[in-house]
Amino acid sequence: MSKNKGKSKTAAAAANTAVTPVAANTPVTLDKSGNIVIKILAKPGAKQNGITDIGLEGVGVQIAAPPSEGEANAELVKFLSKVLGLRKSDVSLDKGSRSKNKLILITKGVSTVEAIEQLLRKESEL
Repeated sequence: MSKNKGKSKTAAAAANTAVTPVAANTPVTLDKSGNIVIKILAKPGAKQNGITDIGLEGVGVQIAAPPSEGEANAELVKFLSKVLGLRKSDVSLDKGSRSKNKLILITKGVSTVEAIEQLLRKESEL
């Protein structure tokens, strides 16, 4: 019997623990892959598309589409790509297809976090 039998389990457990990053003071962040992630608080069924507010918990976006059959999600991606001046293929829904809390992923290398924040703030002031 090996004397190191118990130590391998401890080493494996230590290797599996991940360090969680500290949350930033903005809803626009970078993920580990270098992609830009935007936290969205969606409000489907509005009269028109628009950004209502930008807070620590996310960017409030009202969507002029019903929350059924993915219509609001498709409209959200279309609206954000237009606001940010990006192609629709560069903007995708990462998480939250059935939730009001969503994560939008912007392909790495397309833009910067600062540029995205500036465009979102400019749109929210209109």
